[in-house]
Amino acid sequence: MSAAVSEPSAPAPDLDDPRRWMGSSQLLDLEDTKLRLRARSLTQLCKSDREKALAIYGFVKRIVFAKPFKMRLRTAREVVEANRGDAPDKATVFVALLRLAGVPARIRYITLRGEILRGLTTGVSQAARPVVEAWVQGRWARTDTYIFDAGYMAAARQRLKEQGWEWGYGIHVAGHTLWDGAHDAFVGGMPTDQDPMVVEDLGVYCDPLEFVSSKVYRNNHPRLTRALHWNVLAPTMERAIRDLREDSSGGPALPARKTS
Repeated sequence: MSAAVSEPSAPAPDLDDPRRWMGSSQLLDLEDTKLRLRARSLTQLCKSDREKALAIYGFVKRIVFAKPFKMRLRTAREVVEANRGDAPDKATVFVALLRLAGVPARIRYITLRGEILRGLTTGVSQAARPVVEAWVQGRWARTDTYIFDAGYMAAARQRLKEQGWEWGYGIHVAGHTLWDGAHDAFVGGMPTDQDPMVVEDLGVYCDPLEFVSSKVYRNNHPRLTRALHWNVLAPTMERAIRDLREDSSGGPALPARKTS
């Protein structure tokens, strides 16, 4: 009896091919009319992909950083309308608008040591962070500086200096504040492969839903933990964020203005 001939395995997908990272998804919802109009209004005067990426980056960065209670992940349209959100929320908007503008984009998730959140919450050993990668000038340019709006970033850095901490409130005291649309920039102040806060690179994903649906995520987060963990922490983190802003401004923080 002759031995069975095995079928040749399919070639591994080229994850770095920018053409792979232009499609829609449930969260990105690239067919949404208002989202498409937003992308067009932000980039209509731009002459290059770098200019488009920077215009979109500025819009996303201005979305107020917050830790809202959520029963599910929010779509890009929902986050834009709320004008506030956490890291996954803002990553969803960033990727969606970049793709609508013709700029390939994806999310690289990394695991950080819980120490990075000191001042916002306690008892967290590790936390996942979405680093957005945009295909600009022939390379994947990475940044997580979109997560924190300018007001929060300034307040967090000032608090770290006052307390003599190097890390906390999600950032490094000397971390990058802005992205230039071409080179890498991180609130940790250094490339992720050199950052002592980074525990693991979890790979690249289309959006946060693909990440939380992945085996990588599920193998490390039991079902009940997935459902409850961050919502249990959300009120504490939201209060810490509000207090940080109030201390910086010398008064109560103003409510976020919703965009049309």
